[in-house]
Amino acid sequence: MENSFMNDSSNTSPGKIVNHMLENDAFSQWLGIELIEVQEGACILQCTLKHQMLNGYSIVHGGIIFSLADSAIAFASASFGRLTVAIDHSISFTKEAVLGDTLTAKAETISMRFKTGVIRVEITNQHNELVALVKGTVYRKSEEF
Repeated sequence: MENSFMNDSSNTSPGKIVNHMLENDAFSQWLGIELIEVQEGACILQCTLKHQMLNGYSIVHGGIIFSLADSAIAFASASFGRLTVAIDHSISFTKEAVLGDTLTAKAETISMRFKTGVIRVEITNQHNELVALVKGTVYRKSEEF
């Protein structure tokens, strides 16, 4: 995946759009999400898990993993230049995540039509073990960045 957010000077490049979104997304910032790569229709995010993210079983709360995927879906779908909102997401957890893990979310567009899009996200830990698989459907608004 090309690291296009580093080099592209266009105001509506995928990198500029996603960086703008991340700068204004307090929740993604609280999660500690770092943008690793972005290109049209795809992105890679990382997040290191903190104590505040644990549930009552001392493993990471599923909502944290879901939120990382949701941000990846939002950024990948918006990278096409139009505002998008989630209309349906499903998640399958395959392995628990624990304190100190670094999770990587790789989002890839499966389909992007005029009104809707489908994004697939694989979330892995630092050992490249699959932690969750997410499919998200987004609605594309008429507003552009």
